[in-house]
Amino acid sequence: MANTFKLQMVTPESLFYEGDAELVIVRTMEGDEGFMAGHSWACKLLDVGEIWIKEAGKKDFRIAAGAQGFIDVKDEIMVFVDAAEWQGDIDISRAQTEKERAEATLNSRKGTPKDDDEEYNQARVSLNKAINRMKVAKGGRRAKG
Repeated sequence: MANTFKLQMVTPESLFYEGDAELVIVRTMEGDEGFMAGHSWACKLLDVGEIWIKEAGKKDFRIAAGAQGFIDVKDEIMVFVDAAEWQGDIDISRAQTEKERAEATLNSRKGTPKDDDEEYNQARVSLNKAINRMKVAKGGRRAKG
């Protein structure tokens, strides 16, 4: 059996996941990174992206859509995210509606300053989250088709 570690994923509302894992893959600000037992200690910011968990003794990964946050890697690994949702719990029509609303906001803000435009920046994050949720619902980046 592979080496395992304790993994916890926490959102502002709850303890989203807790269990023994062999591998967790998250989207950091530098790209996708995987962490296993014995990994050197680290603390990294997370971007909107897929979270892949290989649970101890299981063949397949569990996939969640994750929002921004950070990962704290020590002997145990803690993932703190603004929001998380399991693949099977995602409401695709709601995600599509959120995507369209964010796109409309972005289109209406064309020509305005982007750096300090809070509404524009929030819409960009909302768009990324909606697209990520839709992708995860369909199986994530490894999905065929």
